[in-house]
Amino acid sequence: MASPTLLLSLLFASLVISSSAAAAANFFQTTDITWGDGRAQVLDNGDLLTLSLDKTTGSGFQSINEYLFGKIDMQIKLVSGNSAGTVTAYYLRSEGSAWDEIDFEFLGNLSGDPYIVHTNVFSQGKGNREQQFYLWFDPTADFHTYSIIWNPQRIIFYVDGMPIRVFENKESIGVPFLKKQPMRIQSSLWNADNWATRGGLVKTNWSLAPFTASYRNFNEDACIWPWGQASCGSTVSDKSWYTQDLDFESQGKLKWVQNNFMIYNYCTDKKRFPQGLPPECNDAA
Repeated sequence: MASPTLLLSLLFASLVISSSAAAAANFFQTTDITWGDGRAQVLDNGDLLTLSLDKTTGSGFQSINEYLFGKIDMQIKLVSGNSAGTVTAYYLRSEGSAWDEIDFEFLGNLSGDPYIVHTNVFSQGKGNREQQFYLWFDPTADFHTYSIIWNPQRIIFYVDGMPIRVFENKESIGVPFLKKQPMRIQSSLWNADNWATRGGLVKTNWSLAPFTASYRNFNEDACIWPWGQASCGSTVSDKSWYTQDLDFESQGKLKWVQNNFMIYNYCTDKKRFPQGLPPECNDAA
């Protein structure tokens, strides 16, 4: 496990990043409420968005813009208390039957038990690339920043600036990569008590409803579709995310997270793939 000194430094970094007030988009101008019959609300003059779930239904929203590569940040405060059975999903997704998708899903749990951060990558409709993590902080006590870097070479998942997962472009060995279909940010809060908590053994306690997740500081530094890369103009080469990789220090942080907080990795699940692990797993991080 990590040393107390390193853990304390990372907790401090999380607090600094989660409380920073970077220039952020206004939810009135950048998002559409997609479902929920009034359970999704934009508040504080567009600076705050909340999703709610009760026994009747959940709620969701999506970005107005579509992107083809970019850096997306969102600060989220997850459902507090007994959130068992609930899922807060935050992801990029394209349209159609052969869709691309980059997933953060936060699986609720009983009070005092940790959330599970479930990540997945779909390319041309094929997923089954799950990695799951615990967090090194309470994601319900305050807002924390969840980021996706998506460029032609790789996808990087970040939590408060800490890399937790990298999915590399492995087209050279026949693995389709996400580079042709524009995607929107989507988010939803919904009931999944048939599987979300302990495989469905723990059900949603509806006496505690409504359940609420909160969002702020949505940043979309991205190439806007339908213009693709050209939407970034001549400055695309100046956008660090477009070629971003992990330097030596970031690789160390990734290893620390994966050694101490990863609880499932499809790339090591030989029982699930008896005919052999997926090809991208041969040298996957």
